[in-house]
Amino acid sequence: MMGGPGPMPDGPGPGSPATRQQITPGTTKRILPYAGPYRGSIGLLFFTGMTNAGLTVAIPVLLKYLIDNGIEAGNVPVVVWISVAVVGMALAGTFLGFAEAWLAGRIGEGLIYDLRVEVFGHVQRQPLAFFTRTQTGALVSRLNTDVIGAQMALTSLLTTVVSAGLTLLLVLVAMTYLSWMVTVVALALLPVFILPGRFVGRRLQRVVREHMQVNAEMGSLMQERFNVTGALLTKLYGRPDTETQLFSERAGRARDLGVLASVYGRVLFLTMLLTGSLATALVYGLGGSLAINGAFEIGTLVALAALLIRLLAPINQLSSAQAEVMAALVCFDRLFEVLDLKPMVAEKPGATALPAAGTAKATAPGITFEGVSFRYPKADDVSLASLEAFAPPAPETAGSAWTLRDLSFTVPAGQLTALVGPSGAGKTTITHLVPRLYDPSEGTIRIDGHDLRDLTQESLRDTIGMVTQDAHLFHASIRDNLIYARPDATEQDLIEACKAAQIWNLIESLPDGFDTLAGDRGYRLSGGEKQRIAMARLLLKAPPVVVLDEATAHLDSESEAALQTALKTALKGRTSLVIAHRLSTIRDADQILVIDQGSVREHGTHDELLVRDGLYAELYRTQFSRPPSKNGDAPLPEPVGPHGPVPPGAGPAPFPGLGSPGPGPGPGMLPGGPPPPPPRQRG
Repeated sequence: MMGGPGPMPDGPGPGSPATRQQITPGTTKRILPYAGPYRGSIGLLFFTGMTNAGLTVAIPVLLKYLIDNGIEAGNVPVVVWISVAVVGMALAGTFLGFAEAWLAGRIGEGLIYDLRVEVFGHVQRQPLAFFTRTQTGALVSRLNTDVIGAQMALTSLLTTVVSAGLTLLLVLVAMTYLSWMVTVVALALLPVFILPGRFVGRRLQRVVREHMQVNAEMGSLMQERFNVTGALLTKLYGRPDTETQLFSERAGRARDLGVLASVYGRVLFLTMLLTGSLATALVYGLGGSLAINGAFEIGTLVALAALLIRLLAPINQLSSAQAEVMAALVCFDRLFEVLDLKPMVAEKPGATALPAAGTAKATAPGITFEGVSFRYPKADDVSLASLEAFAPPAPETAGSAWTLRDLSFTVPAGQLTALVGPSGAGKTTITHLVPRLYDPSEGTIRIDGHDLRDLTQESLRDTIGMVTQDAHLFHASIRDNLIYARPDATEQDLIEACKAAQIWNLIESLPDGFDTLAGDRGYRLSGGEKQRIAMARLLLKAPPVVVLDEATAHLDSESEAALQTALKTALKGRTSLVIAHRLSTIRDADQILVIDQGSVREHGTHDELLVRDGLYAELYRTQFSRPPSKNGDAPLPEPVGPHGPVPPGAGPAPFPGLGSPGPGPGPGMLPGGPPPPPPRQRG
């Protein structure tokens, strides 16, 4: 969304692909393996259900003997003992009902727990491109709303199918035993009950899926507007009436779908009442005639009427279960849809690990790019349409243009390599390939001579540490954010890392110290404070390879100078790859790579590149040359070309995104300037 939270396109409607999608064939079979660990509980559930169903049928049959052999025969002991037996069976049935509910809940909750953990772990293995395209709210809805819906439906189904199914079977057997003629007439009414259920079930599937989609959209909208940065943007540029209207449209659609689902459910209920009334009239009409004619006794008629009531209840439950099955299948289908999305960056079988830091074989490894080309993957390869934008996506362009092309260079072991170049040249993409956030489309990236794809991802995480331009902090304490990089760190380790990152004085002055809450995305801290905490987190990890993507961009000149001093010590002996436009970092680099249009245009040291008077000299001239500042800083040295000093202002116009020449500092380029914009995906 650009330019503020104005009106947004409508979400997926009734005709959108996300809501017209049918349940994938084989979904039911995929659910069954998840029930494997609960075979014992399922067996016990069937046993209690069968026992309870037997008691349900036995009570009406006892009523027959109570009337025929007790009341009509005037046998008081028979009446008393049968009454006591009915009471005992009712109590036993109540206990078994509680047991069924507990077992069904345990099975359903356990199965959903397993599925939820699997989906969460699977999502974490997705490549970075998945998260750049996916709406967070829609993804959270899959692991929350859909999982809860599946759990509720499954728990209800386990109880219903087992108990109602067995009860229906035994009731039909008992009714047939008492009078096959009355049973056949009662069964003749079943189509009146079953056909509406089939009709409603097919339509309910689409309504449930669309309802879930709309709820996910509302969740995404609220999440975007209610987080700190979204709320700030809304307050600065938003129009409250427009925002309310936008949410009202989503909520109105959810309301209409809820009404439609309620109507479909009511159709089933009314059909059950109609069928029950017709069946009762037929049983008493036909059964009464047969009793008058002496075909059977009054007790048999009463038993048949009682069994008929017990017949309609499980039929109603099973018919309702049809709608619940559809709801559960939709939920499971949406979860399986996420599980079927294969991670593009996966650990190959038999992957080896780099030597751990601190071992005899563990030294700062070098990094080599060999003929690397890269383009960002297409949406279909990394994401799902139902997890992306509200509106149907525009024609896909990602994957058609090369971000990097035939890139070859070496980052020497234990040395500092700086990446410079115009915005969008591919610098950030290079830093994302090193920790294997993406895999190259062509070519090979090696670390310590090993292809990254042959290494375990855990060893890569242990070897490589990275600080991005927009460092992220969790909504947790400063301590929790720091030890995320090294859980076994001591209090003294935390203090030393914070001192090195020039943030200890601030933390020490806070009332709660390390236990101070950082806030949503670290928003309770300034940009520079958040960046220095992120730097302390890196120093605490102390990895052999360090990747910095303009990590000092948000710091003032004093903090930057202190942090640069700390970095010189921290980066000593480590392989470092740094994106930086600040002269202090570039001039200290052992090697500078000038990236332009996805390729290395120049490489060398600061002085060597100035002498060549190429692209680096132009960048230096337009961005770094300035007269003495008001605070008394000395002027930066004049670039020297092959024919002497390079005159300021010579060469082409400044590169887009790198600031402007003149006495004022460019954005994110020199101390005191405003923070730069977030890095673009292709930069």
